[in-house]
Amino acid sequence: MATTPNAPYNEIVPARALPADLVEDLQRVQKAAQRITSILDLDQLIDSVVNEVTHSFGCLETSIYLHDEKRGEMVLAGVRGCTLHDKGHRLKIGKEGMVGYVAASGQTRYAPDVREDQYYYRCEASTLSEVAIPLHVGERLVGVFTASHPEVDGFPRQQLRILQALCDHVAVAVHNARRFQSERAERAIMDVEAQEARAIQQALLPKSSPYIPGFVVSGLSVPARAVGGDWYDFIPFPDGRWGIVLADVSGKGTAAALLMSATRGMLRSLAEACCTPGEVLTRLNQLLVDDFPAGKFVTMVYAVLDPSTRSVVFANAGHLRPLFIDEEGEHFLDTERGLPLGLGCGDYSESRIELSEGSKLIFYSDGITEAENANGEEYGLCSLASHAAKPGASAVSIEDDVRAFTNGAALRDDASVVFVGVAG
Repeated sequence: MATTPNAPYNEIVPARALPADLVEDLQRVQKAAQRITSILDLDQLIDSVVNEVTHSFGCLETSIYLHDEKRGEMVLAGVRGCTLHDKGHRLKIGKEGMVGYVAASGQTRYAPDVREDQYYYRCEASTLSEVAIPLHVGERLVGVFTASHPEVDGFPRQQLRILQALCDHVAVAVHNARRFQSERAERAIMDVEAQEARAIQQALLPKSSPYIPGFVVSGLSVPARAVGGDWYDFIPFPDGRWGIVLADVSGKGTAAALLMSATRGMLRSLAEACCTPGEVLTRLNQLLVDDFPAGKFVTMVYAVLDPSTRSVVFANAGHLRPLFIDEEGEHFLDTERGLPLGLGCGDYSESRIELSEGSKLIFYSDGITEAENANGEEYGLCSLASHAAKPGASAVSIEDDVRAFTNGAALRDDASVVFVGVAG
């Protein structure tokens, strides 16, 4: 019995060659997929897809409808070759056209001859065949892709498979672009709101430094984000004294800014009753313990400057120790009692200092002392004291010195400083 000899073990049997036109189609699809998956602008993406397919496959018309989940409709988002419908045209899911049918069934529908298809809605007179392919990401309907041809059965089976493969890439690309578009719109709204909040917060800060004969007073606050929880204030009293406050609300961003605004309003109301600093903080703390969310608190230094006696009385609610510089050197001032505001009930002790000619008093937040340079080194108390002791130092010069130390790097925390100097 005759037999066909086996091929030698090391002989390679050639694979069946693919038709040249199929190879070209596959190459076009591969290139198209690479292009569309890199596009995040939704309109640009859809226009690219419909133009690419129309050109590559000789289609008469190509379109993409996107799913409007709220209204249960398909919306024409991109089209090439259609003279009847423009972008924005809508079709009811399950009720109108091949697009509506495919959106409802989730299955590709091919009409080799549209004249015999019950779901086809007449569009271009020269259309004789059409395919509609659902765009899915997982179980979620993203849209429907359609392509029309001027010949009967204009899409061979292999070409339909290629289009379906391309639509898998299109579905993911459209889904990603819509998410990107939505997130970008949300970010834009948040940016506008943040800028409005920043403008409001900046408006709550003093418009200018107070004019106090014999004294040089200045303040500055730089938030780490658009808004922050630091603030300072100068409060004039009818008898010529001045209330001076610097505070830091726990946390950062919008939440801290809201709590800052509320605390500022309460403090001003209490300060205007002309109570002593210790009494003001005690009463303010009682209000904040009742009103603040759990875990939120405020550190604050509140002082009353009396220009007539060149004295300052201050109370400290868990804030960093004020820096005092006089002819005897640099001193960081302690107080006996003073928990951060809002944590629990308690009272606040007071300290009194006499301001001699050329002396300086500085209040500051941890955004100043904890600012880091590229080596991870903190600005610290020594750098603050060294700069503040220099002639001509001010709140602005301290902030500038911190910026120079960090070489312009972003602040880790809100940075605020109040400077009180006695003219020499």
